[in-house]
Amino acid sequence: MVDVEADGQIPGEYSMVSFGAVKVVDGLEDTFYGEVRPISEQWVPAALQVSGFSREETFEFRAPSIVMEEFEAWITKVNGKGRPMFISDNNGFDWQYINYYFHRYLTRNPFGHSSTNLGSLYKGMVKDTFKNFKHLRVTKHTHHPVDDAKGNAEALLTMKQLGLKIRLD
Repeated sequence: MVDVEADGQIPGEYSMVSFGAVKVVDGLEDTFYGEVRPISEQWVPAALQVSGFSREETFEFRAPSIVMEEFEAWITKVNGKGRPMFISDNNGFDWQYINYYFHRYLTRNPFGHSSTNLGSLYKGMVKDTFKNFKHLRVTKHTHHPVDDAKGNAEALLTMKQLGLKIRLD
């Protein structure tokens, strides 16, 4: 489960600020957190404000190449069988940043070429496009990416208990 905070709408034009990931297994003990130095001179103050960081603080973050190498190493360490699966609450947003940064800085993405939307999984599971999974979160949604990824991982574990067929090893 992955969550991204960014200072604008699209990668390249704007920058990923921070991201978090959680291996979705009982206990949710394996987590990753990265803060990434800006790659663009453009930024949207309201978008950056969501992350809780000032623009000046973000310039103290580490280089994207280093953080993405560490993230790939973490994914390799915690991954079970087969290719890891990228799931997020808003995969249209989160995936575009993670995919872009992996390809730009490492020329590869360990998640491959696809992602899964947690909300869409829930809607299909309950057969209602108007239903929302967010009531299944336990961890408060704080906009700290590890907290948000944990809350979403909790929801996915509950969905599995409710009958969703998904392999989480």
